[in-house]
Amino acid sequence: MSNDESLEEIREKKRQELQNGTENDSEAPSPSEPIQIHSVEELNEAVGEYDIVLTDFYADWCGPCKMIAPTVAEIAAETDVAVAKVDVDANQQLAAQYGVRGVPTLVLFADGEQVEEVVGVKGKDALLSLIQRYQ
Repeated sequence: MSNDESLEEIREKKRQELQNGTENDSEAPSPSEPIQIHSVEELNEAVGEYDIVLTDFYADWCGPCKMIAPTVAEIAAETDVAVAKVDVDANQQLAAQYGVRGVPTLVLFADGEQVEEVVGVKGKDALLSLIQRYQ
């Protein structure tokens, strides 16, 4: 009799989990603002934590980088994509590791792998289209 009660308790707990959607809580919600990255470890952590990460390699002195910054911030706020920002002057080794030769360079990661690289200013629609290929 106690086995039946235990089974029923387990079934009820599972029903509640399914109704509340708690079975998918292992995925981290993407941040609504860009994440500032300062090291290879931080970038690896972000790529491992989120399904899709758009990484903006930029420089403070770069005019085109300033032009694309609001678009990148909008993508972070309006989508479930994590956006990371890497200052190439402060993180030269990280930029070199990803072959960044010009800024802005946007690197897209999906499921932990680098899948796309875009150099230069692109419009929001073009970036969203690129991201949607991997969602």
